[in-house]
Amino acid sequence: MIKQPKRALVSACLLGVRCRFDGGHARAKTIDELASDTEVIPVCPEQFGGLPTPRPAVQLSGGDGGDVLDGTARVLGVEDGEDRTANLLRGAETILDLARYYGAELAYLKGRSPSCGCGTVWRDGELTEGDGVTTALLKRHGIAVREINR
Repeated sequence: MIKQPKRALVSACLLGVRCRFDGGHARAKTIDELASDTEVIPVCPEQFGGLPTPRPAVQLSGGDGGDVLDGTARVLGVEDGEDRTANLLRGAETILDLARYYGAELAYLKGRSPSCGCGTVWRDGELTEGDGVTTALLKRHGIAVREINR
């Protein structure tokens, strides 16, 4: 029987894909170490949720990603206050679907993001403790998440 490689979701911006809100990337050299024994599946919850690149910056409001999943917090534009909660929820669901499809039990996601942050996120204008929407959803479904900051 052929052994399948481990599979991990990875924020596409950490791989050098220019998909961040500002049109840039957050290339992280630590991700290169995964390639030797892990099949990397690039993901971008904001793009998968239908947001363009570049796009207005967003932040969590009224709670963290778990609270967004529970319907008690929102995702709002930093400058315009526009509600983009539905986009981040749709993107998180797509990422969960991909994790299930590929059998990924681990995700390396971009820190501080309202989608991908794990342990620290931008909420109500401050960097604070909490998880992003995608991270919260993955954790609820038993997928381990590791935050990467370059």
